[in-house]
Amino acid sequence: MSLIRDLADQIVVAHRTADLAIPIPTFSMTSPPPRIDNEHAGDHYELAGTLAAIEMGFIEADANVLGKAWSRMVYQDGGFNPFKWPRRPEHFDLLPWTRNMNPKAFAECPKRLGLYGVMPDADWVKRMVDAELPTVQLRFKSDDRSKIKKQIAQAVSAVQDSKTLLFINDYWREAIEADAYGVHLGQEDMETADLEAIRTAGLRLGLSTHGYAEMVYADRFCPSYIAMGAVFPTNLKKMQTAPQGLGRLYQYAKLMGHYPLVAIGGIDESSIHAVAQSGVGSVAVVRAITNSKDPKAAVKRLQELMKT
Repeated sequence: MSLIRDLADQIVVAHRTADLAIPIPTFSMTSPPPRIDNEHAGDHYELAGTLAAIEMGFIEADANVLGKAWSRMVYQDGGFNPFKWPRRPEHFDLLPWTRNMNPKAFAECPKRLGLYGVMPDADWVKRMVDAELPTVQLRFKSDDRSKIKKQIAQAVSAVQDSKTLLFINDYWREAIEADAYGVHLGQEDMETADLEAIRTAGLRLGLSTHGYAEMVYADRFCPSYIAMGAVFPTNLKKMQTAPQGLGRLYQYAKLMGHYPLVAIGGIDESSIHAVAQSGVGSVAVVRAITNSKDPKAAVKRLQELMKT
């Protein structure tokens, strides 16, 4: 175990200033610390990578995925180097050409979706079309199915004959009925949604991810794009994971660069430039537009910040 501890310490020290580590949460009986599976680990490099990841604040699922990635990297790259970080698809057992080889891949969308506005209703979608926003998501929340259908129909109508691409959050059945461009689903929706129906209808599919384990899982479905976050703290949605930060986002973008990528979560004018520099082709914002006194001007300002 001393060798494993030494290797793990080397990894942690080597990446201490890379903005990959986040504060380790306080553990309790109801929220126990991550567990390291000694019995099923392939080798001491996997165990060391897992241990280092836990000490850097990664949740258990992500730490286990990183441990295996460290082991593959050591053998594929010719030896252990603590200053490296797993970042290639083969380190995570992914195939960068999956879309071309997979007949079940979802319909493609542009590699760079640009500024991506998440809007609360169809009226806001129409305003974003007028502002020439390249991509918009309708995130309308209601238990009234008739209101949901009406909002989606109005949003689809609003983007018709425009260059704005529309994704519908959660309501995949209604999105199919309305012939929307695409659907965005969270991890919790993937088990209940009829992905085959979405694929057969020709809709694009965007999937939310919050770390390495969820990105690897999302890759199995070959979605149209992958969203990564939350990058920064946000109050708009209760998150099960801590904000990932720029350091992790930059690594995620390197790993999943064969997909169209969307960064999301707490992004505003002060941070959008640094986020765009990560290599993602799209940055999602909410309040940076909806809380602005001049939303149309905010769209143009945010797009300029993404370029510089």
